[in-house]
Amino acid sequence: MGARVIAIANQKGGVGKTTTALTLGAALTRLEKRVLVMDLDPHANASVHLSFFPESLEASVYDLFQEEQAGREVWERILKTATAGGFDFAPGSIRLSELEVDLKERKDKGLILSLALEGLRERYDYILLDCPPHVGILLVNALVAADMVLIPIQTDFLALYGIRLLFDTIRLLNRVLPRPVRYMALPTMYDQRTAACRRILRIMRDKLGDKVLETVIHFDTKFRESSAGGKVIFDVDPKARGAVEYLNLASEIVRNENA
Repeated sequence: MGARVIAIANQKGGVGKTTTALTLGAALTRLEKRVLVMDLDPHANASVHLSFFPESLEASVYDLFQEEQAGREVWERILKTATAGGFDFAPGSIRLSELEVDLKERKDKGLILSLALEGLRERYDYILLDCPPHVGILLVNALVAADMVLIPIQTDFLALYGIRLLFDTIRLLNRVLPRPVRYMALPTMYDQRTAACRRILRIMRDKLGDKVLETVIHFDTKFRESSAGGKVIFDVDPKARGAVEYLNLASEIVRNENA
């Protein structure tokens, strides 16, 4: 069957998207899954977090979009092994922001990533895509390539309101894609002590029903600590609440796949 591709997307920044990509990747690795995490965001936050600084790299995900067909030699130049997390990693670059212009005339521009991943699917169990926080060619490529879209949603009114645009994009794509894009929402930065967070989580479950994952990611200062040290939370404190919750998330995703 090959790798399951999960696009981690939300058009609002600061909701835990990059944290989710890296920590879920590390959690799946701890479940003995073969994992690739790809940084599709021109801000390259995931890359910098792992100390893969774009200006010092020979190649990045940008190169995939410059090839008519991304063969093995292109992938070998791009792929790294993340010391933190233990997964394979494809770093991003600020040059990804140039693709809207670079690919303007290319007819298959929405299929580039999907085609590039075909040769890698047998190599991994999971491929996680850290998506940019805006609608554009990179997000469309990620949604087309994905078997599932994982949407981290901060338990905050503005974050909940802001996901409408992403849902609209998914609905538009579902009109033309041969198979519908499946999505699941992940509540993040939850603080059960506050009535507002509890209310937003209740609204999410009422409105989205079984599209909301059982796992809820609570606010945990260990995430900030791990980011500052270029690590993932498992390296800082594997028993931290956030670490346990991302392991629960990884288990839930694997369990749902096997159901």
